[in-house]
Amino acid sequence: MSAQPYFDEVHAIDDPFGYRSRWYEERKRGVLMASLTRRSFQRGWELGCSNGVLTEALAGRCERLLATDISPRATFQARRSLAHLPHVQVHCAQHPQQWPAGRFDLIVCSEMGYYLGPDALVELRDGVHAALKDDGLLVACHWLPSFNGRASRTALVHERLGRGLQEAFCYRDSDFVLQAWSRTPLSLASEEGLR
Repeated sequence: MSAQPYFDEVHAIDDPFGYRSRWYEERKRGVLMASLTRRSFQRGWELGCSNGVLTEALAGRCERLLATDISPRATFQARRSLAHLPHVQVHCAQHPQQWPAGRFDLIVCSEMGYYLGPDALVELRDGVHAALKDDGLLVACHWLPSFNGRASRTALVHERLGRGLQEAFCYRDSDFVLQAWSRTPLSLASEEGLR
């Protein structure tokens, strides 16, 4: 079974992962948003946007935002719910086979990397690193427990994505890991003259 029909089946319902209804998802989204190292970003990209719930939160921090997902059903749902945000574009795309043009100062890879095998993760990393601006932030957030359909462990996803970059932050609990990287070390305190 190819990936796109699987995700179309998953998105046959409006909110298959409970992004709008589960406190777990709301809290995880809040932790991610609070961890971002800037108030605003010029151009963001979210891979695996699903129905656009995290996309809407990210839209408030990005001047322009691209959201992509492999599923036409998911992107239809996301476009519908984000239609009131003209600075957000939602495209159907399969990664690592397809890449958007240009570079981004925020890239968010949330709950999608573990569907890729080790070789595809290397391709994903290479493409994402090429798309990341020199002063950009790459964020990854992934579920830790095993599940059917997982092709790679979360530890491998994050190890591959972060290789060659500096860790900006890391949060881990028993359910998920949230981690970010940049090309150079980041210190908000230094940037604001506190140290």
